[in-house]
Amino acid sequence: MTNENLLGIHHVTAMTDDAVRNYEFFTNVLGMRLVKKTVNQDDIHTYHTFFADDVGSPGTDMTFFDFPNNPKGSPGSNSIYRTAFRVPDDAALEYYRNRFDEFEVKHDGIQDLFDKKVLPFEEADGQKYQLVSDENNTGVAPGKPWKNGPVPEDKAIYGLGPIEIHVSYYDDFKQVLMDVYGMKPVAEEAYVTLLDVGEGGNGGQVILRKDESASARQGYGEVHHVSFRVADHDVIKKWEEKYNERGMRHSGNVDRFYFEALYTRIGHILIELSTDGPGFMDDEPYETLGESLALPPFLEERREYIEAQVRPFDTTRSK
Repeated sequence: MTNENLLGIHHVTAMTDDAVRNYEFFTNVLGMRLVKKTVNQDDIHTYHTFFADDVGSPGTDMTFFDFPNNPKGSPGSNSIYRTAFRVPDDAALEYYRNRFDEFEVKHDGIQDLFDKKVLPFEEADGQKYQLVSDENNTGVAPGKPWKNGPVPEDKAIYGLGPIEIHVSYYDDFKQVLMDVYGMKPVAEEAYVTLLDVGEGGNGGQVILRKDESASARQGYGEVHHVSFRVADHDVIKKWEEKYNERGMRHSGNVDRFYFEALYTRIGHILIELSTDGPGFMDDEPYETLGESLALPPFLEERREYIEAQVRPFDTTRSK
C-alpha cells in the first residue's frame, strides 16, 4: 500500500509588488539561490520566482507571485503569518543579525522559541520571516547551501523552517491538522502548539497560534499558500481519493511540470500538497539555474507573447 504520510514542508508562496527588489533581497542579502524564473501558470502575465538551496531541493524553496498592481495586504489572524528559514547553528544567527544591520533590514534580534534560537525579520514590503537555528535539531534533513552565493556556506540558509499559522478557530484547525494530515503536537503553551510533519524538526513543523484579532487581508507582503511534501504521483492521487472520501473540496491533481500539486482550503488557509519531483533542473543546467525565463512545455508555444507581457529583469550571475 502506498505510504500517504507527508514528508515535511515543500514550499511557501507569497506575493510581492516588485520582483526585482525581491530578487535582490533574497539573493544578495539572504543568500538564497534563484532556481527558477517563470510565470504564474494561472496568470501568465505575471512572474513566479523560486528561491531555494543550491540545487532547488524540495523543502527549501520560497516562491513569489509578482502582482505589481495588487494592493498591499495587512497581517492578522486567519492567515499564514510567518515563514521561517533554517540556518546551521546559533553562530549563523549572529552572522545574519550583523548582516541585517549592515543592510538595514528590520529585525527583532535573536529570541527563544520552543527551546530554539530564532531571528525574526521583515522584507521592505512587510512580509514576515524568521531565521531558525538548527543547532541540536533533528528530523527532516536540510538542503545544500548555495555554493556561489554571497553568504559563507557554513552560515547560509539551506531550507524552510516552521510555518506559523494564526487562526481564530484554533481548536478546530488543530484537529484538522492532526486528523487529516497526521501532524503530531510536540510542544504546547497557552494557545500555541508546535506540530511535527513527517520526520519533524525544523524542516517539518507548523506553529499554530490562536489569534482573535482582525483577519489578515490578502495582498502583496502576505503569504498566498503553504505546500507540504509527498513522495510522488501515486501518493498525491491517494490524497485526492482521501479528500473525496472526506467530502473535502479540492483542485484535483495539477501538473506544474516541476512538481504535481493538489490544493484545498481549510477555513481561510490554502494548503497545497506537492510531489518531490521532477524538480527544477529538468529544463535548465545547474550552472545557469534561474538566469532565463523558463516555461513548461505547455506554455512554450506562447513564449513570444509571454515575454512581451512580463517586464524583463536580468538575473544572470554566471558571466
